[in-house]
Amino acid sequence: MKRNLSKYGVTAALVALACSHASGAPVAGSIEAQTLPPFLSAGAAAQQSIQCQPVDDDVLSHQTGKYAGSDMISGFVLNLLSEWQLPNGATAVAQGALSVAQNTSNQLSAQVQTYANVVGGNNPHNSGANPNASATGGQNVAVNGISQVTQVAGNGNVGVNGATIDYSNNAQQLANIAGASNQSSAFATNANGNITAGITFANNSINVSVQTPAGIATQSIVPGSAQQAGAIAQLLQIAGNNQQVSNQLALSLQTQQMNAAMIRQTGVLQALRNIH
Repeated sequence: MKRNLSKYGVTAALVALACSHASGAPVAGSIEAQTLPPFLSAGAAAQQSIQCQPVDDDVLSHQTGKYAGSDMISGFVLNLLSEWQLPNGATAVAQGALSVAQNTSNQLSAQVQTYANVVGGNNPHNSGANPNASATGGQNVAVNGISQVTQVAGNGNVGVNGATIDYSNNAQQLANIAGASNQSSAFATNANGNITAGITFANNSINVSVQTPAGIATQSIVPGSAQQAGAIAQLLQIAGNNQQVSNQLALSLQTQQMNAAMIRQTGVLQALRNIH
């Protein structure tokens, strides 16, 4: 199933954004209700039975409250890429990957890769930036969950925010990023410092940033707290012409195999929790 929308404490934030926890005792063929509300009661009987039967996925796909329990997730691979191409040939790239796997003892291990690179253009004075244009305010947007903000002031620009969350039963492998290191951060800049690219895995968060004379591209993942849920944010601000910019996030969650009985039990429990 794939949905389009991305020693590291951020693990909890990513899993919490994609799934919630469900647990309980096994469910039999019928559930005995000790007391039923009047609209379910046929007569004055004190006890009745609610019969349960399997429901096909094409029916469940239209229902709210269907989710994957966090105990189903055994690992994930996260890939992040922010790239900016200016009309004078200058490019800035910030890229990283994080892999978290669970062994047979339920212990987690993490691997990380980071990469940043800036290549100067053939004409530093033809960056396409417009000093009379501005794109601001998007960095102040705060939401719980996933947010994508694009602000453009100019002509001939291409800007893309892309995020994909993929569930798979296959073991996930950390992609090999050419030129990457196993450090928790990477940073690059051009000679005069007006083009920068960087990525950081730190403080239980992930931050990716590319800055040019024509704007900024950022991605951030922040874990949840007692006050608010976790968040994944992608932001593009372009103030210029003929810029090509993209933020890409891909999160692949590895799910454990579940037998038919466990799937039915989880489905019934989730349905019951949505009855108020």
